Order: sequence, then C-alpha cells, then structure tokens
Amino acid sequence: MGHSKRCSWCNLKNETYVKYHDEEWGRPLYDDQKLYELLILECFQAGLSWECVLNKRESFRAAFDGFDIDKVIAYDEKKKQALMNDPGIIRNRLKIKAAVDNSIVFKALQKEFGSFSNYIWSFTGHKVVLEEFTVRTTSPLSDAISKDLKKRGMTFVGSTIIYSFLQSIGVINGHSKDCMCYTPKVSLNEGACRINEDILFFSGEHLDALPMYERLED
Repeated sequence: MGHSKRCSWCNLKNETYVKYHDEEWGRPLYDDQKLYELLILECFQAGLSWECVLNKRESFRAAFDGFDIDKVIAYDEKKKQALMNDPGIIRNRLKIKAAVDNSIVFKALQKEFGSFSNYIWSFTGHKVVLEEFTVRTTSPLSDAISKDLKKRGMTFVGSTIIYSFLQSIGVINGHSKDCMCYTPKVSLNEGACRINEDILFFSGEHLDALPMYERLED
C-alpha cells in the first residue's frame, strides 16, 4: 500500500478502504451507473460507517442484481424479504424499501435532465468544489440537494448523507491538504475563487454563490 500520506479517515489496515481512497473518493464521476450504485450504498450508510458499507459492496452488488436499476425498481415483497434474509448486506427494511423507491426517482431524474449526472453536477455549474473533509459534514450545497431530492420523493437522503455522496463522487474534493490526492495548492482570495475552468474553491458560507443553490432558495 505504500507509505504516502493519506486522509486521516482512511484506515490503512483495510486494503479495500485504501484502494477506494486512492482510486475513487473525490474523483469527478459522471457515469450514471456508478453514480446510482454509490447513491444507493450511501443511503444504506445512514447511522453506520462508510467503511462498513464498503466492506459489503460486493455482497450488495450480488444482492441487488449488479445494481440494475430496472430490476431494482421491479422488486416485489418476496424479493425485499429475500434481501432481509441476506447476511451479506445491511438488513434494514426501511433502507431496502428506500433503495427501491429512490431508484424510481433516480430514473425520473434521468428522464428530466438527460442523465442523473447532469442533474447532480448542475448544482455547482458542473464545477468541482474544493473543501477539506475536516471543515464540516453538511453545507448549503448538500442542504439544497437534500431538500430537492426529498421533495421529489427520495428518503435516507439527509444533508449529511448527501454531503458524503458529493465527496465520494468528486463534486466536492475533500482530500486534506497533506494528502497525496489533494489538488495542487493555489493562492486564494476571499470567498469563491476560480482555480481553473473545472475547479472552484469556496471558503466559509460562500457556497451560496453556486447557481442551483441560489435558484432553489428563491
């Protein structure tokens, strides 16, 4: 695994966790299939640790038919009970129901926006937000997205869960400054500053400058 500096949350004794940190967490993700899988897994994280969920990822993939959204949407009570009996996943009846219901909303968002990726990235104007994971666990951005998803019918999508989701898919790059995955340091002015065409840095509560957050608060 090497001895490079990583974020303090990464358990270096867990190879799966280290690989996730190095190769996935904080990297901009645009593939709807992968976004869907991570969103469903994040919903199962509620009240638990992400490491716990990640350790069961392969079991979740097997149990949820490779996260085939059309198959998940069609799950009946017999299938939901089978999931409740599966020791390889987190067996919570409300979360299993939410996985099915949220899949329906996810599909509707794909239809409305062309893709779920278009939807989720539109909240930041398709820019990455640089904010270290030590700053906070919710933000005006995650508040706005959580509010919108709940309004559309999703559950287990509170602001904390959504903030974690945004970090995992790279909308928020939360790597610490001393982490090997951190974006190169730049000279910043107060508030929202452009690093390049794809990355914005926001300090304090300047996230209210983001386009979709501003629109949702109107």
